[in-house]
Amino acid sequence: MTKTYTVSYLPLFEQELQDTSDYISHKLRNPQAAARLVDAVEGAIMDRLPFAESFEPYRSAKERRYPYYRIDVGNYAIYYVVIDTVMEVRRLLYKGRNRAALL
Repeated sequence: MTKTYTVSYLPLFEQELQDTSDYISHKLRNPQAAARLVDAVEGAIMDRLPFAESFEPYRSAKERRYPYYRIDVGNYAIYYVVIDTVMEVRRLLYKGRNRAALL
């Protein structure tokens, strides 16, 4: 039987997405690119939702109760965990950052 997943967003993810969008829109003065990124992030999450556990978990030095999974979107990575039938989206990080220290 196939699992049906629902999606949940942590406030930290929502804030990181908002901060990233604001930076691109205002600091870089490219609101169209910001809108495209938000659309791409939302689309990637929805595309992954039916298959949330069908991908290789993200390798982490930390031991975790729930393994992280990663979705790459341009220069960013979305990190989520699966708890029962909930895909909990936790982080949006720029790929140039020290992700190991932030996760």
